[in-house]
Amino acid sequence: MQHSTDMSFAGSALNSAVPSDAAVMVLRTLEASGLEAWIVGGWVRDALMGTSGHDIDICCSGSWGESAAALRGAGISVIESGIKFGGITAVVGGERIEVTAYRLDGFYTDGRHPEDVQRASCVEDDLARRDFTVNAMAWHPERGLLDRYDGRGDLERRQIRAVGEQPRRRFEEDALRMLRAVRFACRLDFSMDAATAMALASCAPLLDQVARERVGIELEGILVTRRGGDALVRYPEVMCAAIPELAAARGFDQHTKYHAFDVYEHVARVLTVAGELSSFRIDGGDPNTPVSASLMWAALLHDIAKPQTFTLDDRGRGHFYGHPKRGEVMAKTIMRRLSCGNDLIRDATLLIRYHDQPLRPQRVDLLRMMQRFSAPGVDTARLMGELFDLKRADTLGKAPSCFYYVDEIERMREMCRELMANHEAFSIKTLALTGGDLIARGMTPGPHVGAALKRALEATIVGTVANDKAALLEFLGL
Repeated sequence: MQHSTDMSFAGSALNSAVPSDAAVMVLRTLEASGLEAWIVGGWVRDALMGTSGHDIDICCSGSWGESAAALRGAGISVIESGIKFGGITAVVGGERIEVTAYRLDGFYTDGRHPEDVQRASCVEDDLARRDFTVNAMAWHPERGLLDRYDGRGDLERRQIRAVGEQPRRRFEEDALRMLRAVRFACRLDFSMDAATAMALASCAPLLDQVARERVGIELEGILVTRRGGDALVRYPEVMCAAIPELAAARGFDQHTKYHAFDVYEHVARVLTVAGELSSFRIDGGDPNTPVSASLMWAALLHDIAKPQTFTLDDRGRGHFYGHPKRGEVMAKTIMRRLSCGNDLIRDATLLIRYHDQPLRPQRVDLLRMMQRFSAPGVDTARLMGELFDLKRADTLGKAPSCFYYVDEIERMREMCRELMANHEAFSIKTLALTGGDLIARGMTPGPHVGAALKRALEATIVGTVANDKAALLEFLGL
């Protein structure tokens, strides 16, 4: 079989990126059995961009059964992971290599899955069914790069472009590709090809056909790129189709001097600043730490209830009384609909509930807030840091006259660190006294033990007594 390839990439490396030994072993084993095989997808794209770390996928001229037989014959473990779609997983030294047969997708009837999958006769046909040009390239250590749709050129132009002459068809086949396009654009910091962008906007309603769980996964993938604000601004039709409640925020004038932007643009700016905070780590943390999903979800949904709670006073000033609490309820509904995890929902909605809570750089105020963030399973230190990140982002998304509050936020952040370093009590768990201590001093087990601990905690928070076991026992008269 003859292929038109870019032989400048021939050799054992692609743009200095070398595939893993496991991938090379799988590739060679398949070809030793008379099959043709190529490395495809994300690894090729990332190698051309000078990055690495993406899982390696291989496509092959053989059926899944032929590929499995060849690999097993060479002593390579095989998992029949996706045989319905012609795929298996080879396991070499703990590394998993996905191997799929060349295939053509049949007709799509549900906007997500093809009715059937057919074998393709060549790798070119397999690449033709893929979503975007940057993902539709194949590479082989000797045959070089196969790039029929100028994916390499799109990488250089820093753009996402759908494969083929009709981008709309790609999204009609699989509506989830719209969110994938946005995710790739955000992750790579690329723009969208004009025709692809037009198809995104016109096809956005098709997202209704996609399982909400899959929508939730892609949305979170967008948020953790730290460019969720760009996604809102550049692709509003898609983002509002994914979360219909966002549509009410578009163009919603807040009618207040404290806000220079409508609700939707404010949210976009908050998302952007929150993402930047996680990158630059003004708190001194590791900038390579993955961005917090709970912070990003909270930034996205923190003002989701503003259109529903809006009132206008007799002076023409807008108010949003109760929007954090209403937003907490709405965010829970949205995130549950998208099948987000319970811990994630808990943390994100706590941030939403208290994001607008007045807070001063005073010991008692901060300990009270830490108390609210001390429920079972909650990482209080992390969530307090995220609360300050959200408050800072929220402030910087308002009018410039509000920016003074940033200095206060950072003073509060530092005070919280000091309170924790000094082992100040903000919950029963952090109290230097236990129920066992009270019983050992003669207190009869029962509800009054818990009541005594609560009195002790309150006394430490207001500064009546230090968080010291002996001092607390004396305070309780024990």
